[in-house]
Amino acid sequence: MGMFDPKYNLTKKLLENISAIERLYGQIEQLRLPRSLWLNLERGNLIQSAYVSNSIEGNSLSFAEVTNLLLGGRIPVTRDEKEVANYFGLLKQLTSFKSFDIDTLLNIHRQLLAGVNEKIAGKIRNTVVVVANHIKTFKGVKLNPPYHKQIEIRKHLQYLLNWAREDDQTIPILKAGIFHHQYVYLHPFADGNGRTCRLLTALFLIQNGYLINKYFVLDDYYDTDRALYSNKLSTADSGNLSTWLEYFTDGIRYSLQSAISKAANSLSQIAVSMRPTPREAQILEKFVNIREFRVNDITKFLRVSRQQANNLLKGLIEKGRIEKHGTTKGVFYRIL
Repeated sequence: MGMFDPKYNLTKKLLENISAIERLYGQIEQLRLPRSLWLNLERGNLIQSAYVSNSIEGNSLSFAEVTNLLLGGRIPVTRDEKEVANYFGLLKQLTSFKSFDIDTLLNIHRQLLAGVNEKIAGKIRNTVVVVANHIKTFKGVKLNPPYHKQIEIRKHLQYLLNWAREDDQTIPILKAGIFHHQYVYLHPFADGNGRTCRLLTALFLIQNGYLINKYFVLDDYYDTDRALYSNKLSTADSGNLSTWLEYFTDGIRYSLQSAISKAANSLSQIAVSMRPTPREAQILEKFVNIREFRVNDITKFLRVSRQQANNLLKGLIEKGRIEKHGTTKGVFYRIL
């Protein structure tokens, strides 16, 4: 394994967060949601992540503009649009990356900056950089990365990646947080480090069994207080990762709670939409003890047209309250 040995304390808060994360993740895995709802939630997560992660770095597009761009199928034109579209595209294909190594890292950075800054895309820097803290939009303490020569940066990246793959003592949630900080601290590229780091952190979690894009996103937590995100990252620059890891696990806990809340709201909306209308309820009450009934029975009972009766029956089928049997003139219905 490479020469990387992270220092942190398993504080009471850290242990509580880890326990809560496992409990909440178990809860979200047990949710029985329709596939269409999961797809909608996942799409919303990806859009939210693409918006926030780029906005943190100074991208000027609003959430509405990002949503319209990503769902409208329009070819991105401006730099801001290309940044968002590239990030969104990478989020969608994260599960296709099977390794967690230097080639994966360079590939992600190359795709991230495609059409944005081809000169540095996928190339580890060989220049001195000084960063305004860890995010461009926050005017604070300067970050001076420890290495500025490409050969040194690459060597320490390799140590970090080796540790992430080979260490079997540290639980994945903590490894993801440690990797997140150390990657940003090394600051391997001239631009795009924050976004690449958040993509790699998500990839690491996915490869370790946490379906981050399907169930939840982390970026919304960082967005609640961007200065705090940057300050907490900076606390680990001196070597002890404890404070940062408490914040990082706070974020996963918050994001899982938020995801469960979103899913619950969606389920309650579905429950309302699946509730029978007054006329549908009349049909259910009238024919509950009758083995089978037909369209003519509905027209006579409710004194409605055949078309109206068919519409009511169609609605009850969609809501899973009745089932249709037979064909053409032999069609009849049963209450489930």
